[in-house]
Amino acid sequence: MKTVTFPNGTTVPALGMGTWNMGDSDSRRADEIKSIHAGLEAGIRVVDTAEMYGSGRSEKLVGEAIRGRRDAVFLVSKVLPSNASRKGVRRACEASLKRLGTDYLDLYLLHWEGSEPLEETIAGFDDLVAADLIGSWGVSNFDTDGMREVESITATTPCAANQVLYSLDYRGAEFDLLARDREAGIVTMAYSPLGQGGDLLRAPVLARVAARHTTSLGPASPAQIALAWVLRQDNVLAIPKAGSPKHQHENLAATEITLTRDDLAEIDAAIAPPRRKEPLAMI
Repeated sequence: MKTVTFPNGTTVPALGMGTWNMGDSDSRRADEIKSIHAGLEAGIRVVDTAEMYGSGRSEKLVGEAIRGRRDAVFLVSKVLPSNASRKGVRRACEASLKRLGTDYLDLYLLHWEGSEPLEETIAGFDDLVAADLIGSWGVSNFDTDGMREVESITATTPCAANQVLYSLDYRGAEFDLLARDREAGIVTMAYSPLGQGGDLLRAPVLARVAARHTTSLGPASPAQIALAWVLRQDNVLAIPKAGSPKHQHENLAATEITLTRDDLAEIDAAIAPPRRKEPLAMI
């Protein structure tokens, strides 16, 4: 499986697991936990969550799923901007750790930029690294201007990641952000890599490209093509959600697909890449 490497030298597979909206339904809980287990057993390491997801319910589900498996997990959570003062970051992190049932996070992100000065938030992250409560820190939903501001702030440890909305229907990050983060050694984490609402997966071009590919599970699907398209990028870690083991295995099979130049050209003709700078989309 393709990998990405963080500034501290940690290397993980480029396919991870997102957990937005997981933990919200008792009827889906068992399948969601089994899905995380299936991913870990297949070699996925990154599990991404946030204090905001379900007001902590996602973190509690993740904590249950990784119990007894913590060493196999690269665990990521996010702090809300409203909690991102220097002292607030510490309180929020400790609350997340309690919900997750662990004593450290591998990566802790500012969910989006808010009213707290970035200097304060980053100082809080440095405090957490020094206390061995997190291994590294980063940001989410930051465009190039925001990343320049982050890099202008003196910190003991470097920014490790920028988690952004990136998929075939949200290609704005391709214009300059992906390259800028890559050159800075900052990993781009792509959330919602399969798009939103299912419209992307009904695009005829994805069906045409899928018809030319197979995986160990059988003929490729449009969703697998969309995910393989994101994973083709160097330095990009995709974190799709999978609510069942079946869905998890389908995501994993996407890593077997290598899109050809003709595939990529056909996709670009149907879903054009950005030709100018545009505001970074977020959801």
